[in-house]
Amino acid sequence: MSKENTAAAPAIDLGLSGKVAIVTGGGSRAEGIGNGRAAAVLLARAGCSVAVIDLDRSAANATVELIEAEGGRALALVANVTEASECERVVATVVERYGRLDVLDNNVGIGSRKSVVDESLANWQHVMNVNLTTMMLMGKYAIPAMIASGDGGSIINVSSISALRPRGLTAYSTSKGAVIALTKAMAVDHGVDGIRVNCVAPGPVYTPMVSSKGMTSANREGRRKASVLGLEGTGWDIGNTVLYLASSLSRYVTGQTVVVDGGATLVGPKRESASE
Repeated sequence: MSKENTAAAPAIDLGLSGKVAIVTGGGSRAEGIGNGRAAAVLLARAGCSVAVIDLDRSAANATVELIEAEGGRALALVANVTEASECERVVATVVERYGRLDVLDNNVGIGSRKSVVDESLANWQHVMNVNLTTMMLMGKYAIPAMIASGDGGSIINVSSISALRPRGLTAYSTSKGAVIALTKAMAVDHGVDGIRVNCVAPGPVYTPMVSSKGMTSANREGRRKASVLGLEGTGWDIGNTVLYLASSLSRYVTGQTVVVDGGATLVGPKRESASE
């Protein structure tokens, strides 16, 4: 792990010591730091007990091992969060183990590249279930637990810049756009309960999920150039945004979408060729 991709323990109080967090999709497709793993590690560093949820036990366990190696507290749970009963079980298990729930990072997601003409109904529904319904279901059971904990809470839903700038990923873009709308609706519904709900829209960050798809070095370089900063985003960039939205630093922020893309959406997907 390179030094520039690591984060030191927080120098200020983030208001997360003794809190409990759930991170769905908290494993990783391969070795390395994906968005969910980064969020889980950073929340643990800030003082949270973290429940790492994933379909792959070994991936969840690997994240827990990283946390425990730094002296943090974490629990690995295998669950299919497209199922209501599984979401209910996850929340009940976490509350039984730690006595409360304060933070939910809804990080599960899959892609699809087809148009509405080419997309099958079955895959359309699958994308919506994974990318959107999981967030509704986890919120359905997490919110009452947060209210019962007595200190409000913070929910962070992970969307994508594809919701803001569609580019041939129709089902994916639609589902991620709905995540933004869901975030706003949840924020309105549960602000009275002291629960903040915000959204992160990652840009073309390089994660194990991306590398596992066989991305060429030229494509990777093109993604870096898409940033007006000329930087390649990583899972740590998304994790740090989740940490901010979970923390007391964002106590007056709710219903918002934070775009984390190095400025890529400011200039469009073909900036590098246009400037040459």
